Amino acid sequence: MAFELPPLPYAPDALEPHYSANTLTFHHGKHHQAYVTKLNELIDGSEHADKSLEAIITSSSGGLFNQAAQVWNHTFFWNSMKPGGGGAPSGALAEAIDSTFGSLDAFKEKFKAAGVGQFGSGWVWLVKDGGELKIVTSANAETPLTEGQVPVLTCDVWEHAYYLDYQNRRPDFIQSFLDNLVNWEFAAANYDDVSSAAAE
Repeated sequence: MAFELPPLPYAPDALEPHYSANTLTFHHGKHHQAYVTKLNELIDGSEHADKSLEAIITSSSGGLFNQAAQVWNHTFFWNSMKPGGGGAPSGALAEAIDSTFGSLDAFKEKFKAAGVGQFGSGWVWLVKDGGELKIVTSANAETPLTEGQVPVLTCDVWEHAYYLDYQNRRPDFIQSFLDNLVNWEFAAANYDDVSSAAAE
């Protein structure tokens, strides 16, 4: 079963001026596509050929893990953004953010600090870990899926994610992500799914 590059959930220019079509064209069409292509090469004819992406991630290591995890991480990142994003969450997620971090502004400060502080390439995540929300970072292709955590939201802090638009200004990119791009509906759906499952 060959994997395919998932289409973007919006037009390439839909996030402008905060995230350019130029960046999305390279990031999605070149970087993300390269991970998909390499993943398919690695699983062809192997015991992983018929596994789901998540199953490959949780049962592999080394180069195979890196390619599979990056395919998953990037797909999750595209959905963590939307045209006209930003603003504030609502419902259960908003309540959880307030109770965990004190306020949305305090959450943003901690999320930004974590992303800026991630040395080298990686990701900053909002996750559900057991019964609580946490902000975590992961290096390179690492993902919360292997830590028993449920991703709620992520921001890609690899340089190729922002360099064409923000050069070396990672703090500006993360701030713009939080203020103008974040898809709180997607995050709320991820949080609600986990909360509903835990209540059953």
